[in-house]
Amino acid sequence: MTVRRLFAKSLWSLILVLCVLGAGEGRSNQADRDWVKLWGQVLSQHTQSVDAEVGTRVDYEALSKSALWPELIESFSRVNVERIAGRDEKLAFWINAYNIFAINIVLENYPVEGIKDIGSWIRPVWKRTAGQIGTREYSLDEIEHRILRPMGEPRIHGAIVCASISCPNLLREPYLSSKLTEQLDASLRAFFLRPEKGMAINRKNKTLRVSKVFDWFEEDFKSEGGVLPFVVRYAPPRDARWLRENREELSIRYLPYDWALNQ
Repeated sequence: MTVRRLFAKSLWSLILVLCVLGAGEGRSNQADRDWVKLWGQVLSQHTQSVDAEVGTRVDYEALSKSALWPELIESFSRVNVERIAGRDEKLAFWINAYNIFAINIVLENYPVEGIKDIGSWIRPVWKRTAGQIGTREYSLDEIEHRILRPMGEPRIHGAIVCASISCPNLLREPYLSSKLTEQLDASLRAFFLRPEKGMAINRKNKTLRVSKVFDWFEEDFKSEGGVLPFVVRYAPPRDARWLRENREELSIRYLPYDWALNQ
């Protein structure tokens, strides 16, 4: 075989490999686009913003009968997590994953009064398989404590929603890396507008009551100077001003947590 023919054969082999890889990459990119679109449709069609403690209601009954949900779960399972690069991309993806899988584990056991009813004292719901990506199964506990919290972004606590009334309001659009900061900030501000579950001030008694989330995960807010500076940052302007002016005399208490389903 001449050098020219050998070169040509090698070149065609390389082109064939690149085409195969490109096709696989194309399918992965398409899967990424598909699940985001489907998740957006679910949030648009099967959730509702309400002026109540829950903030965002999820229509689990309708979802349990909808072909849209299994289509979303199938599409989401085809995502190649190894391709997710960059901090904001990872944060956005895993916040969405937590919220999708929280709904998924409820739907797999629906009807239930609350997500905690799915588990047991020995094996709570947080430790159970909530969903699958590729061949890998994930629990809500793993996504929250082994993936998201180690990334050092305390604003996740206003974004991940454990399918319960006292959780932050479920954002009615997918979290996207392109506008993640805006979305995380908006989610926290919406959370703090709910005095039943997010933040409530008693000016007479100089008391700030906040979600139990800030008690359970207090260490996550140390990078922000602690719970109070973090709350001040996202509280409504009038409340933030009062908190700053009275911080030396302020006592912090925690609101009761309602684990009933956010429906």
